Amino acid sequence: MIRLPRNAQLWLAGYLRERVRALRRPRARRVWVAIADHFEPYWRTRDPALARERVRCWRDRWPEVAARHRDSAGQPPRWTFFYPEEEYQPELLEALAELARAGIADVEVHIHHDREDERSFLARMQRFLDRLAGQHGLLRRRDGRIRFGFVHGNWALDNSLPGGLYCGLNNEITLLRDLGCYADFTMPSAPSTSQARMVNRIYWAVDDPLRPKSYDTGTPAEPGRGVQGDLLIMPGPLGLRWEARALPSLENGEIGGHRPLSRRRVKAWLRLAPRLGDEAFLKLFTHGTQERHREPFFRGELDRLFELLIEECQRKRVELRFATAWQLYLAAERLILGRPETVAETPRHVL
Repeated sequence: MIRLPRNAQLWLAGYLRERVRALRRPRARRVWVAIADHFEPYWRTRDPALARERVRCWRDRWPEVAARHRDSAGQPPRWTFFYPEEEYQPELLEALAELARAGIADVEVHIHHDREDERSFLARMQRFLDRLAGQHGLLRRRDGRIRFGFVHGNWALDNSLPGGLYCGLNNEITLLRDLGCYADFTMPSAPSTSQARMVNRIYWAVDDPLRPKSYDTGTPAEPGRGVQGDLLIMPGPLGLRWEARALPSLENGEIGGHRPLSRRRVKAWLRLAPRLGDEAFLKLFTHGTQERHREPFFRGELDRLFELLIEECQRKRVELRFATAWQLYLAAERLILGRPETVAETPRHVL
């Protein structure tokens, strides 16, 4: 009997449906790659000095890594820091804003909360958005509104964990939409019970404000179909990866010290990445302030990550584009709305 990863019953059927569907889709000509860092300077500490040191490491060392790699358009990798509202410190945000201004990073929104009421959530989020935009020049505006990408702490998007743990808001999808969220990047959360049944698809969640986990299923995003729901869900790859011992292991696009990189994993990511037409959207994630991840990253693991992605795209003759979460969204939005490709999206050279 094959032992499946924990809670695989939540997503296995969706995974198998997507694998069958993948047999009929065209070969990808382009893959967009973004990294969503659930960036928590105060992870397991209250020491401001340790928090500053964690951020300083990224400010000082990430530019060195980014400078060593280029995509098909000659652009460096970008890192997206999803910064938690409850850990706001101007000094720490300004260090990340420096990287954003250098064109090699971006900052988006992350929050941890527990059984919170709507009024408190809206006040905290709006205050945080105003700080990021007004004090640090982060995020962006459209039609006069601040727009932001989102990752939910503890994977508990839309009150999806039992008993309302780490959330409390059945209408969180609606609240995020109304605050200006352009897309959610929380999924995949497997092996957590918050994992959605819909996997490896970019899709529209339609909120049921009386029930939790409204993102569990939704309407698949399709080129030219336009907006078809309340909030766009942009998940990373999720599936089974067969190891040499012939037992399946969970592949959820996480990078870090406890998930060693390999060519096999990179191939799996490219195979499972959500698609819109002939463009693939690969979102990886990590918790980059944790020393167990950060230290291997800057001892060569990040260099190997980008080298393997470049090599595999070269082998497949696929155009590789490094992106922030916002750029990943813009590429998807262009296709969803049926807009023509801009000159800026055309590579200066192809690998």
